[in-house]
Amino acid sequence: MSPAVKRILLLIAGWGFILLGIIGLFLPILQGVLFLLIGLILLSTEYAWAHHVLRKLRERFPSVARHAARAHERAAAWLVLLTGHRRSH
Repeated sequence: MSPAVKRILLLIAGWGFILLGIIGLFLPILQGVLFLLIGLILLSTEYAWAHHVLRKLRERFPSVARHAARAHERAAAWLVLLTGHRRSH
């Protein structure tokens, strides 16, 4: 798979999780915060603003940092599925 296709799939997945997270904020059956964090983690590999948002969230809300750690694990699994290899952070 070419790097351009991998990047597009990563962006689609990241924005998809952001969308699910926004929907999940209003629907009790979805964990909106978790989906938002997964989306931000995926997008943080491509966008500096997403990386900065995650850093600020970790500093301001330590409890969110725990959720982010779990979301990071799930995002890493998605990255492996999408790209076929792990990215180190």
